[in-house]
This record gives sequence, C-alpha cells and structure tokens, in this order.
Amino acid sequence: MSEFSLTFLGTGTSVGIPMIGCDCETCHSTDPRDNRLRSSIWLRTPEMSSIVDTPPDLRTQCLRAGIRHLDAALFTHPHMDHLTGFDELRRFTIPADQFMPIYAMPSCLAVLERMFEYAFNGENRYRGYLKPFPKPIHGPFHLGETLVTPLPVLHGKVETVGYLFTRQERKLCAYIPDAKIIQPEALAAMGGVDTLIVDALRYTEHPTHMSVAEALAVQAQIRPRRTFLTHLQCEVMHSRAEPLLPEGVKIAYDGLELHWDL
Repeated sequence: MSEFSLTFLGTGTSVGIPMIGCDCETCHSTDPRDNRLRSSIWLRTPEMSSIVDTPPDLRTQCLRAGIRHLDAALFTHPHMDHLTGFDELRRFTIPADQFMPIYAMPSCLAVLERMFEYAFNGENRYRGYLKPFPKPIHGPFHLGETLVTPLPVLHGKVETVGYLFTRQERKLCAYIPDAKIIQPEALAAMGGVDTLIVDALRYTEHPTHMSVAEALAVQAQIRPRRTFLTHLQCEVMHSRAEPLLPEGVKIAYDGLELHWDL
C-alpha cells in the first residue's frame, strides 16, 4: 500500500534524556519511552526518504531505525542539537558523484557552510566523503510529490521554521520541534492539518520553548485530528503525563511510527 510514513528518531531536548548528572525519576526511568535522543524525524514516501535535522545522535538513530538510504535532509534552525550530526550524512553520499540535497533557510545554510566548510568547499568529492547540495528555502518546495511548506516560528535569536507536509492537497502533518511563538501565517497554513507534532519542553515556562500548556493552547486553536508532543525535558515522564492530556493528544517517543495512506 502507498504510504506517507514518519518515524521519530529522537524526541528529547538539547541535552537528551537521561541528562548528564540528573538524578530525577525520569532520568532513572526504566520505561524506554523516557529515554530520548535529540529531536529528529525520518520521512518516507513512495518517491523519497528524507530526514529533518541531523542531531549529534544521528549515527545511533540511523542504526536503530535501519536507515539505509536518504534522498534529502531538511533543517529547522542552526542550534547544536539540530545540526552537529551533519557529517553522518556522508554514509548516504558514498559514490564520488552522489550529492545530498540540503534544504534550509539561507541563514541556517550559512551556519552549516561555516561549521562544515570542508564539505561545502567543492574540494572533497571523493568516494565516501559528504557532498552536500545546498537548497536555500525561499518558500514552499516539493520533495517528490510532497509539498513542503516552511512554517515561521519564534525560537530564541535564530531564524527557525517548522514544516507542513501536504500530499494531493491533504495536509498530513506539521512538524514544529522548536518554538516559543508560532507566527500567524504558520497558524493559518496549518488549518485543517491532520497531525500536529509540536514542541512541549516542560511544564514550567521557558524563554525560548513552549511549555506543555502553551503547546496545548496551540492544539486547541488548530484542532488537528491528533497531536504529539516532542522535544521533551525530564519534567515530563511519559507514563504520568500522557493520561492527563486531552483526547487526541499524546507524547511522542523515540521509535514511534506514524502512517498515512495515500
């Protein structure tokens, strides 16, 4: 059957869960849903396999999920936990003439090109080396038959976007792992979306991330069929938090797969 599939490779905050030096109950939990690598997702359609963000855990995530092929990488913003696994993409550009399309806002591409100058300078086109093909985002674009719409959000001091994935005018999924405020044009674009995946860092307020309450306010405004909270800190213990959420809202966990028939 033809499907659009999404796998959560990581659902944790920038330090991961368990956190170094933390003795809280979540960080010592034996529930595998509380063990969270840094946030990323893997998308599959009949035409393409792509990833959103390359966290420092990407090698482990690819091995765990069995990712053997990628056609493109998308980036939400240039923070450490979303791009420092970038060089792991070289396993997907092994032939000397195979390139990896890299979709990101120009400001994010500039950071990648500075951090990984050796990959972008055009001098290392050997077999086994990473060979990125920059694709600056200036509006909606297509990955195969999937329309990808960047969703502007406010998240600290860096330009940040989420993504809306649409097939045949069906708004299947919106992915916003990092945000404090979702811009009005992004909220409007998500009207009628089937599934919302959204930042819900913790219960207490944070200056650059939405709290659980703030994420639920967005969910109530958009009213998707289902919502998954991601980019979670250890304040949120899966078994305790999920039963308290409204109907249709769940907590994402590493390895969770979502599917839509096409």
